[in-house]
Amino acid sequence: MFLICANSTYLCNLMFPQYDVIVVGAGHAGCEAAAVAANMGCKVLLITMNMQTIAQMSCNPAMGGVAKGQIVREIDALGGYSGIITDETMVQFRMLNLSKGPAMWSPRAQSDRNLFARKWRTVLESLPNVDFWQDMVNSLLITEKQVVGVRTSMGHEIQSKTVVLTNGTFLNGIIHVGEKQFGGGRAGESPAKGITDQLIQIGFDAGRMKTGTPPRLDGRTIDFSQAEIQAGDEKISRFSFLNTAIPDRQLDCHITYTNPEVHDILKTGFDRSPMFSGRIQGLGPRYCPSIEDKIDRFSERDRHQLFIEPEGWDTHEIYLNGFSSSLPEEVQYKALRKIPGLQDVKMFRPGYAIEYDYFPPTQLQLSLETHLIRNLFFAGQINGTTGYEEAACQGLMAGINASRRVKNEESIILKRSEAYIGVLIDDLVNKGTEEPYRMFTSRAEFRILLRQDNADFRLTPIAENIGMSNISDRVSRLKEKQNNFIELIKLLETNTVTPDEINGYLNEISSSPLETKIKISTLLTRPNVELNQLFKFSNVLQNTEKIFDNEIIQSVQIQLKYDGYIKKEQEMVDKMMRLETVKINPDYNYHQINALSNEAKNKLSKFKPETIGQASRISGVSPSDISILLIHLGR
Repeated sequence: MFLICANSTYLCNLMFPQYDVIVVGAGHAGCEAAAVAANMGCKVLLITMNMQTIAQMSCNPAMGGVAKGQIVREIDALGGYSGIITDETMVQFRMLNLSKGPAMWSPRAQSDRNLFARKWRTVLESLPNVDFWQDMVNSLLITEKQVVGVRTSMGHEIQSKTVVLTNGTFLNGIIHVGEKQFGGGRAGESPAKGITDQLIQIGFDAGRMKTGTPPRLDGRTIDFSQAEIQAGDEKISRFSFLNTAIPDRQLDCHITYTNPEVHDILKTGFDRSPMFSGRIQGLGPRYCPSIEDKIDRFSERDRHQLFIEPEGWDTHEIYLNGFSSSLPEEVQYKALRKIPGLQDVKMFRPGYAIEYDYFPPTQLQLSLETHLIRNLFFAGQINGTTGYEEAACQGLMAGINASRRVKNEESIILKRSEAYIGVLIDDLVNKGTEEPYRMFTSRAEFRILLRQDNADFRLTPIAENIGMSNISDRVSRLKEKQNNFIELIKLLETNTVTPDEINGYLNEISSSPLETKIKISTLLTRPNVELNQLFKFSNVLQNTEKIFDNEIIQSVQIQLKYDGYIKKEQEMVDKMMRLETVKINPDYNYHQINALSNEAKNKLSKFKPETIGQASRISGVSPSDISILLIHLGR
């Protein structure tokens, strides 16, 4: 049938009607892209090389973490599925950085790897607008600098109005284990060929990046009594703003450490390491280095922390977080057996490094559409990022904007003050990256505004406005939350507590006693005063404690305690937004402005900023260049 179809336009059209959106790749970016495009009413084809590895957690079986947890909540607020599926598949939950300010609080969940992938596939198959095809896309169909479809290795030419490339680590992927190397996009899977060469011929710049993964261990051969227990939080929180199912029990993780003997064994393989020998050309992730890289770069340390993490409810497979390696497997094995708790360990498979093609993201618009080819979008590791969360949010935005392009609607661009997603995309497009990009809270200028607890306040109205079909429950819950938020704020700002009610509690927390009654909202601004505790002592609040859930109580407490900081950041945002409203024609000739520096002329011509605000964030464009540009734009 494939040969007939390849030579018959009629039969191909029967098998593959024209699609609105074709998504190439079914990792985290591809799944979110396909789902959101379908929920926006588009006819979607999801093409993957292996239907059995949809939403595979190729590395760490976990979602969230510092800044990444905020991204997952933002995806959920916009109608994506990563948060829902994480809730339904988590085996452990922890809220990180609770000892710091609320801008730093970051949810993280350890997931059941296999269940996570199964849930994602179930979600995608439940969407009637999503079709599937197992094949490799080896080239794009392009007419007059506009993508019109894809060509597969089976010879099918499939038409589409837009295409989203989410190829992950598969583009010309090479796996390294010691001196061994072989083609692959992931252990046991073939690389993707053809797309890189075609895009380079068109005029795209391409580069190489590297990432890695640790060995997988047999938990039956680990002595957990020799490791520290790392339990989950006593109270499990959700990633999703919906009332998702969460587990009633959790699995423990454990912590152990390397030692000088482990380091000495690992060093015996350095001469065969692809990283040190130069066989790997691409740069690896700075903030998640391999164990050999850590030993080399931090030679003064005699131990490194390792996390023993379960892969799921029904498996003994263990992920050894912190021991990513591309050393020969026998060196990995010998070193593992010198680690406390792992003296008798067996490996399921060794760690490895993988090198793959990416395209510097400065070749994209903020919508994630490419400059060179209209209707072609890139998302995920093809843009130089690392991490499931970074990939998923790009897939979501690429899917949204591909769908809006089909409908001839304006792209949705999230601002740096609206979402970590906006920070990530703005960083990629305006600054580019030469090493795998990872999100941190420090990358956001307005992180007190971009907290994990208020992602729905910030973003769900946007999802509602663009007509996403699966957003109604979120909108209803948000309206209820907003009403309760306002009601509780009003209650705290209009009622008081007396010294008799509260001084006992204040004495317990070493806070100055009251001499006269005070508004509850004012008392709450004290550092150690907690709203949950005030419910126990205030006569007014005792009668209302059961009305408000913990999510509302926490959000209100943050709002009142940090009100001054929030207002200051909002003032900064308002000033910045004045520059964001000044639009620039993408075809503007910067070389005609003699007063601009030569670097500014070249950078502005290359990046084609859409606003003065975006232009101001391009490396090499100075404040004086912006002032000159504003004058020439009549502002």
